[in-house]
Parts: sequence; structure tokens; C-alpha cells
Amino acid sequence: MAYDTGESLQFERWWVDSSNERGMAMISEQLSLAGKTAIVTGSGRGLGRAMALAMAEAGADLVITARTPREIEFTGTEVEKLGRRALVTPCDVTKTHDVEAMVAKAIDAFGGIDILINNAGGGRSNPVLEMTDEEWHWGIDINLTSTFLCSRAVGRNMAMRGRGKVINIASGWGYRGRRNGTAYCASKAAVINFTRALAVEWSRYNIQVNCIAPGYFPLIAPKDAEEARQRAVRISRIPLGGGNPEDIGPLAVFLASDGAGYLTGQTILLDGGALLP
Repeated sequence: MAYDTGESLQFERWWVDSSNERGMAMISEQLSLAGKTAIVTGSGRGLGRAMALAMAEAGADLVITARTPREIEFTGTEVEKLGRRALVTPCDVTKTHDVEAMVAKAIDAFGGIDILINNAGGGRSNPVLEMTDEEWHWGIDINLTSTFLCSRAVGRNMAMRGRGKVINIASGWGYRGRRNGTAYCASKAAVINFTRALAVEWSRYNIQVNCIAPGYFPLIAPKDAEEARQRAVRISRIPLGGGNPEDIGPLAVFLASDGAGYLTGQTILLDGGALLP
């Protein structure tokens, strides 16, 4: 069929406009978490809370868990204000019984788990020559053992359903050394390689396992002028400055979405370029 120049241009514009609309709709669908359920450990505050709220804004129902009931209740209320359901349940993610009980409650409440964010963690400054066995094991357990326990418990449900997204939270310190931070650096480095190994192992179940390694996110106010000065110096050395909790939410949503279906075993440094100089 022949078109004159005017008709041809109109057709081309219609085709481009309709293609753009279809493309936007497809992208929106791929990034949506509507109808999905996510567990976010350590979601009572900081980066965990930010990721939980971002998941809710993308349409997911949430399992909010940490050791502090008051903080997770606050996060749960914020999730519900966004129109999503929230199961608030305290849990010590270093204890097998607590983790198994938390996951069982989540499955009973929502029928299954689609997304797990292993965010709970922590660090203390301890010189190796002065470190006790208990201090070493605390650092390894809060960052690495917790990631293993939660992944194993949730992974059973994901494997049975033939799909799932696991997002582990490491740290920029998993790539470098820090004075008096051996347990933290070692455990976060282990989380990065745990992510790689688990991604290979669970690919047969259509479970994608990825990792975010945040850089410097100053979450609390400096306690004195000297700490404020040291913080300013540290931030000045980062190309994009210090991070805000809201910076991590969109990345977590992407990794949890269908849009990241062909991405697995990767660790994304979210550090404002801190490791570049």
C-alpha cells in the first residue's frame, strides 16, 4: 500500500509513539513488585528501613524483622501507610530457631516468599591481639552466619516454588582492610563470595542471588566536633560525597524485580566512587 509523504510521516509518528508507550509499560511491569512478598532483615532503621519502604512503594508486602520491637513496629506502620501489608516479627538472625520461626510466620501469613534482603549486620573495632573468641564470633555471626541462616530458611520455599531473589548486603570494607576491623572486613568479604557461590548453586531453581556493597552512609549525627571534622575529611575524599539511605532503595528494587532476571552472582558497589581514587 502506498502512502504519500504526509501519511507516511503520520504513520511513523504513530508507530514511534505506540512503541514508546509499549516500552514504558513493559519497563514499568518489569520493575513492579506488585503481588510479591519481601523479607528485609535489620529493617528497623537505616538502610534496612529505606529498602523496606522502597519495596513497599514498588508494590511488595513486607516482613519487617530485627531485634528491636519498637523500631520494626515503626517501619511496619510506614509500610502500611503506603498501602501494603506488613508482618512485624522480632528475630535474632544469628540463631537458627529464631530464623526458622520468622520464616514460618512469613510463609503462613503470605503463602510464600519472593524476595529476601539479608541486611542485618554490624561491626566493632577490635585489635586482633586484644580480640576475644567471643568478639570474633560475634562479628562473623552477625554478618555472615545470619546471611547463611536466612538464605537457607527462605531458600527452601523459593526452590520449591521455582523462583526467588536474594539480595545480600556487604560493604566496601569487603574489598579493603580497615584498622581494628578484621572481623567486619573478613565477614563482609565472605558475604561477597557467598553470593557468588550461592548464585551458581541456586541457578537450577531460578533463584537470582546478588549483593550490594554500600560505601559510607553517615546515619547518625557526630557525637562531637572532632568526629564531625573526621567525617567531613572522609566525605571530602569520596567523589560523590556520603550516601543517603534513600540512595539504596531503587537499586534494591531493581535487583528484586523481573528486570534483573538475567543478573546473578554480582556485587554492586554503591559507594559514590569511594574506591576509585
